[in-house]
Amino acid sequence: MKKAGILNSDISRVLSYLGHTDRICIGDCGLPIPDCTERIDLALCFGEPGFIRTLSVVAEDMKVEKIVLAEEIKTQNPAVLKAIEDLFAGQNVETEFVPHSELKEQTKECKAVIRTGETTPYANIILQSGCIFA
Repeated sequence: MKKAGILNSDISRVLSYLGHTDRICIGDCGLPIPDCTERIDLALCFGEPGFIRTLSVVAEDMKVEKIVLAEEIKTQNPAVLKAIEDLFAGQNVETEFVPHSELKEQTKECKAVIRTGETTPYANIILQSGCIFA
């Protein structure tokens, strides 16, 4: 039995398979997930688990070099944007903003989408894997 880290076997497996520049997505409960992309469904009920808590746990176990967010988060969900910025502060993580429609398109290239119970708008992020050695 695992002693520490992510206990969810699907998330743990996907993270261990990631190579440099591979991507995963963490999304709210309404984000459409393409049939071609693995769905890891954590949603229990509206709001649980929350987006930021899920992102925090995943980010502890993943080297992130870049994040992709919907442009709309700036005006439609500034509180979640601030929490994301705080989470990655000082980590030299590149941030890219794209229209929400483009973010949804990019999920087709992700190794998996982790679905949370989050119900606030535009609480979706694509995480690009960095390299853990120099």
